[in-house]
Amino acid sequence: MDAHVKTRADAPTAFFAAEAAGLRWLAAADGARVVRVRAVADDRIILDRVTEGRPTVEVADAFGSALAATHAAGADSFGSPPPGWEGDIFIGRRPQPARPTATWGAFYARQRVEPFVPIAVAAGNLSASGADVVRRACAVIAAGAFDDDEPPARLHGDLWAGNVLWTDEAVVLIDPAAHGGHRETDLAMLALFGCPFLERFLAAYDRARPLRDGWRERVPLHQLHPLAVHAAGHGPSYGRALVDAAERTLALI
Repeated sequence: MDAHVKTRADAPTAFFAAEAAGLRWLAAADGARVVRVRAVADDRIILDRVTEGRPTVEVADAFGSALAATHAAGADSFGSPPPGWEGDIFIGRRPQPARPTATWGAFYARQRVEPFVPIAVAAGNLSASGADVVRRACAVIAAGAFDDDEPPARLHGDLWAGNVLWTDEAVVLIDPAAHGGHRETDLAMLALFGCPFLERFLAAYDRARPLRDGWRERVPLHQLHPLAVHAAGHGPSYGRALVDAAERTLALI
């Protein structure tokens, strides 16, 4: 199989090493297919080249059950990075913490949403009043309002359509921000940016590993992270969407 070499002049230190650690950890789950890492250096990562095909319902069904297996492989704790990795991981080129935390809500609010709020405000993409709404939602989340008995899942962590490559045989995942989290977060991110045959994928996932009652109502809660990331650098429309998701999260209480 041909190789694909990724380089990035503005890549932060350890950017490619973190990506490689995440890909290998996801691959070790023996669930969803993950692009194979051939080699990694400070300034590049060398991967197998993926030959893309046309999305089909059969591949969507297989991806649903495969991702359920990846999530079920688990993680040591909420917020934990891939084994052997220390320090931040990256979503896009932005660093984000990966510190093991006892409860999901405390991890999610403090490490996945709040760090991006001041960046979004400084960029002019989130108003001060909107930031207050987001922080109120984070306080409720961190206090445990949405904690449940779900174990830490092995998340891709940046599961939007651009990181889901369709081949004739299977979906192949690329560019993770892999960590231990709540499995609904991966599903909510995939829904946020669209995915071919999304409902078929979700149905297959649910058959393989049934989702908890009310998961659809909790989608805005789990979209706070990707919306906060995008509000930090992709315009005020994402800031408005972030505030709307925070308001809908507060309405669940």
